[in-house]
Amino acid sequence: MLQSVELENFLSHKNTKLTFERGVTVFVGPNGAGKSSVIDAITFALFGEHLRKSTKGLLRRGNNQSYAKVEFTIGDRQFEATRKIDSKGTVGATLNEKKDGQVIPLAAGERKQFGESMTETIESLVGLDFEKLKVASIVQQGELQTIIEADPKKFKELVNAIIGIDKLDTAYESMRKTIDNFRSAMKAKIGHDDTDIATLHGRMEYLQKEITILEPQKKKLEEDKLQQEQKFLLLQQEIELEAPKELKIKEIDNKKDDLTRYLKNFTSAKKRELEEKKRRLAECTNSISIASVKPQIEQEMTVMQAEIDRIREQAKETGEKIAMIRGQQEIANRLHLIDGKCPVCNSKVDKLNPLFEEEHLKLELSSLKNKTDILTKEEVIHQGKKKELELKLVQITKAEGILSLNRIKNQDDLAILSKEVESLEANTRDIPLELDLVNILQHAIDEYSTDLIKVISTLIEETRGFDSNKFRELKSRLEQQRKTIGTTDQEIGSVNTKLKLYRDEIIQTTSVISELQDVKQYVTTLETIRSQIYNRDGPVATSLRSWALGTISQKASEYLTTFNVKIQRITLEDKARDIVITCHSGNSELDLESLSGGEKVSVALALRLGMAHLMGSSNLNFIILDEPTTHLDQERRKSLVSVLSQAFESNIDAISQFIIITHDSEIFENSNIDAIYEFRSTSDGTLVAPL
Repeated sequence: MLQSVELENFLSHKNTKLTFERGVTVFVGPNGAGKSSVIDAITFALFGEHLRKSTKGLLRRGNNQSYAKVEFTIGDRQFEATRKIDSKGTVGATLNEKKDGQVIPLAAGERKQFGESMTETIESLVGLDFEKLKVASIVQQGELQTIIEADPKKFKELVNAIIGIDKLDTAYESMRKTIDNFRSAMKAKIGHDDTDIATLHGRMEYLQKEITILEPQKKKLEEDKLQQEQKFLLLQQEIELEAPKELKIKEIDNKKDDLTRYLKNFTSAKKRELEEKKRRLAECTNSISIASVKPQIEQEMTVMQAEIDRIREQAKETGEKIAMIRGQQEIANRLHLIDGKCPVCNSKVDKLNPLFEEEHLKLELSSLKNKTDILTKEEVIHQGKKKELELKLVQITKAEGILSLNRIKNQDDLAILSKEVESLEANTRDIPLELDLVNILQHAIDEYSTDLIKVISTLIEETRGFDSNKFRELKSRLEQQRKTIGTTDQEIGSVNTKLKLYRDEIIQTTSVISELQDVKQYVTTLETIRSQIYNRDGPVATSLRSWALGTISQKASEYLTTFNVKIQRITLEDKARDIVITCHSGNSELDLESLSGGEKVSVALALRLGMAHLMGSSNLNFIILDEPTTHLDQERRKSLVSVLSQAFESNIDAISQFIIITHDSEIFENSNIDAIYEFRSTSDGTLVAPL
């Protein structure tokens, strides 16, 4: 039951607090005075929901923060729900329980990621969410009679919402998810679910057909392989007979190469030997010629050395004379006559001795120098000739060394070497340059080549008639036959692999199908439960709806008996997709269109009370009627007040509080109303005062 509602800076309310008691509370005032704001404050504080377009729009203009607070009781427990909103539209929420003078926090905010939700806590306490509260406890402006004037299909949806068919829908969907999850688990476990059984049977049929096709193929391939292996053996035997000849042919080629190589090496060696002997012959011929003039050169060398010695002796004597004359010149330079007298003894002298006469000495010295120059030139010439002779002696010594090295002492030895050269030239000319297998014996130049030629001749005889081209073709056919067998083996292997895979898959699929049969039986049971129990059109939902309609009919009829109308009973019937409302007076059925305004209000209110009773709304025990008189004529307005008064005079057990919002204050005059609040618009916001 509601105890109080507090609004601060909420819509048009600056600071309003309303208290509620059991019975009928009426809000009166002109349109726009802030009466309906109380409904928004109640739903916003409880569920964070409202009937406005924008949550941010709940904030009163010019303010940074507002809140709505609702105090209510459930049984003997007392609660306080508060929600705040700031200028950014951010909402804060707290739910507390008041117990023994203490405030105990129960929930705060909507942090569902942390497992905390004030709205879910209130829904659990109240037993309703916002949508069901709107159906059960809030009758918006002009909607009182829509319950009997609305489309029967929509009325059925309303009844479904009241009795919780949506929970059946949730359970129906959860059951589907449970079945899907079970199937997913089976698929994860064995790779299939029960929906694959037909597909797996089809797969089994396909595999059996494939096996039926593959087994003859395998048999045919194995027969082909036997024939191919027989051909292979025949070719192999033929090749084994010819293979030694091929080896001998290769051996012939190797021996021919050996012989050719040996002959070439032999010829090259002989040619090198010939060239060497030619070189030696030429050197020795030249050397013996050079060595033959050795006595003559030695004699010329002796004469030349004697001549050089003579020239050196004369040069020495001439040098000594030059030295003596230069001594005399020094003396002559001091012996100058002074007035015809000797400078030494001062005796009179007619002339000096020529040995001390300067002019004479100069002439003598010049003559000696000329002689020295001539002797020097002669020595240079003779020295040059001596060097030439020395070079010739060196050549003679070298020639003697060559002759000694080659053991050539005279012309007879040289003649022997010349004959050896002639013999080698003749032998070299007779060696064939190309190998001739027809006349191969002509290549027998020594014992080794003769033995090699015998081996080659024997091999040629043994391989006579062998055709290497035919043998290569034979081996090619054998290789091709081997590849054919290999290909057949691969095909047989492929067929065997497929057969094994198919047979293994059949075994596995058989096991899977067997397991899936159990799965299908289990899922079928779940599907039956889902369709029979949780389907909104299933027997359980239909029975539940039938029971609910019977309960609403019974309670609505009970409420009608407290009203002053001629209708004694109301029945609600579930027909196809609609719910039909039938009114009874005695044994007669009354058409809704034939009812008076007061009777329609009574029927509508009775149905609302019946639905409220069905929903167990005793957790909050209130109904709000917002402008219930809108579109009602004077008679129906008075009927509404009368019906409400009679309802509480009869102590209706389902509802503890009625909150009526209206601008028709006059209709409640002289009526049994517990509290009336007047709402007025002022410059400072909505002002509320009790009347």
